[in-house]
Amino acid sequence: MLKFENISMEYPSASGGILALKDINLEIAKGEFVSILGPSGCGKSTLLFIATGLTRPTQGKVSIDGKEVNKPIHEVGFVFQDHLLLEWRSAIENIALQGELRDMDKKQCLQRSQELVELVGLNGFEDKYPYELSGGMQQRISICRALLHYPEIIMMDEPFGALDALTREQMRIDLEKLWLNLKSTVMLVTHDISEAILLSDRVIVVSPRPGTIHSEIGIDLPRPRRLHIAESAEFLDYKKQLTTIFMDMGILRE
Repeated sequence: MLKFENISMEYPSASGGILALKDINLEIAKGEFVSILGPSGCGKSTLLFIATGLTRPTQGKVSIDGKEVNKPIHEVGFVFQDHLLLEWRSAIENIALQGELRDMDKKQCLQRSQELVELVGLNGFEDKYPYELSGGMQQRISICRALLHYPEIIMMDEPFGALDALTREQMRIDLEKLWLNLKSTVMLVTHDISEAILLSDRVIVVSPRPGTIHSEIGIDLPRPRRLHIAESAEFLDYKKQLTTIFMDMGILRE
């Protein structure tokens, strides 16, 4: 569904160009959940912006279903690390904002918003304002907003980065539940090895800048991936593989 061909990205600067990405070649299948895992500054987020047409690469091209992406696409749902909710709108009004911008039928929009609220377990909080919600609740609303229009592709840029460990784990479970319900194609940017394993069908490891694809690891774990799966021998083996890769690159050291 999503294909990157020879993607390179160089940013201009006063002291010379900064090469963020170099020769990225990657294909992501329809309905696949792929994590982009790598150190800070390796171009992971840039890859998401290029994929959705928000940034034009210096070299190469991206295509969706065989059609080249040369302008921002509207079929995508985007979730950022910051929830970006409007403080003067209630939770359900923040979700429905996506529909308003897309001129969706108002009744269908509100019905869909309510369905998503129930899917993420926030019944009873529909009329609360962002300041009345915890960080995890705010991010759930942000994810619901991105999913309102049944996007075929979902881009997630470290959506759990600002959350505490327990909330992250619950959000991971909630996200998998939503994805299993929708079966959209997902690209998730993360620094977290365990998070990448627990969510993904495939983990793409990106090298330090300039970011290149260092390796790919397919994750063959049963879904849904419940809490206890992190104690399994299979999970620990994947974690060992990825940890070894980052040690070999010098990103992790004893």
